[in-house]
Amino acid sequence: MDFTQLPAILTPDLGLLFWMLLAFLVVFGILAKYGFPAITNMVDERSRYIDESLRKAHEAQERLANIEKEGESILQEAREKQAQILKEAAETRDAIVEQAQQKARSEGARLLDEARTAIEQEKKAAIADIRQQVATLSVDIAEKVLRKNLKDDKSQMDLIDRMLDKVSVN
Repeated sequence: MDFTQLPAILTPDLGLLFWMLLAFLVVFGILAKYGFPAITNMVDERSRYIDESLRKAHEAQERLANIEKEGESILQEAREKQAQILKEAAETRDAIVEQAQQKARSEGARLLDEARTAIEQEKKAAIADIRQQVATLSVDIAEKVLRKNLKDDKSQMDLIDRMLDKVSVN
């Protein structure tokens, strides 16, 4: 292949190659002295920042997991307390109902006893009243019978004799 026929841009001459190599070495030297350390520092700093961010994210994830565990344990504890409170409330309710029933029974028994006592007193009062009325009626009847039978002296004497005979027999 013949290089002489190619355009000059594709086949640079030796002087141009020298200056280009020299410019490249100068730029490379400046970059090696000032640019590459800055770039590597930035890359290292960015790497440290990413590592630190990953570490913090991992720690945050662990804290979140711990918080979730604590939340679950708190929820479980709250559920247990709720169940215990509901159980105690049911027991208290049952005790109150039992007390109320017992009190109602004793109050009913007391009222029944009072009613029986009142009925017994009323019965005794009624019997006493009836006895008094019967006695009064008996006396009134006896008085009327005696007046009717003892109108004359002979019937009075016969009655006195009969009574004396009964008294002496007894």
